Amino acid sequence: MSNEFAGKVALVTGGASGIGRATALAFAAAGAKLVIADLNADAVAAAVAAVEQAGAEALGVVTNVARDAEVAAMVEATLARFGQLDIAFNNAGINPPLKLLGEVSEDDFDAVIAVNLKGVWLCMRHELRVMAAQRSGVIVNTSSVAGLAGLRGCGAYAAAKHGVLGLTKTAALEYARFGIRVNAVCPGGIMTPMLEEAEARRTGVLDAMTSLEPLGRLGQPEEIASAVLWLSSPGASFTTGHAMAVDGGWMAQ
Repeated sequence: MSNEFAGKVALVTGGASGIGRATALAFAAAGAKLVIADLNADAVAAAVAAVEQAGAEALGVVTNVARDAEVAAMVEATLARFGQLDIAFNNAGINPPLKLLGEVSEDDFDAVIAVNLKGVWLCMRHELRVMAAQRSGVIVNTSSVAGLAGLRGCGAYAAAKHGVLGLTKTAALEYARFGIRVNAVCPGGIMTPMLEEAEARRTGVLDAMTSLEPLGRLGQPEEIASAVLWLSSPGASFTTGHAMAVDGGWMAQ
């Protein structure tokens, strides 16, 4: 265990599984205290237990990031427990419907935008207020290769993830004077429960995603966690407003 983030408090949304859980565990191993937010209460409890087993202090908060009151309560709970918020990884997201854009229902479009875009904005809104008062902080948002280019069958998802990059860059410009850095990670195909769910709905998704990766394989959640930790670290102190592709070479094609 390193102590790179000793004395820091890191909030991870979507922290109970996949990329979020891997990142929470990586922060714990590096000495941070964790706030793990997710919709599934049982999964939150399991993630908190895993972080505590890794030797870190953790708080679990059941949160729907698409609801402002719940996001506000999440940040308030963070401050009540730890008194500060140093790092926020806004990672919560849902799967897109795999349909042509003209066939996506309004309800499906609204659901994807509500969690994957509005949810990031709501989290940032409350996090930035705290960090501005502290005059320090780091935010990392989860976008996607679908935030850097179009993705067939995932129009609503691509729209949301492009929007996340717009929020990221704007916040980086607006809050630099408060000592706050804001960046985004753009994962390619990562082997997560969300991707497994997509495969369950439509066989062949995993093979299709793998075929798009020049490295010839899907990424692992821990590989995204490594990028998030670097962006959150003093080593990235001159990096803000950046969209980091962690994609096995996808965007180099």
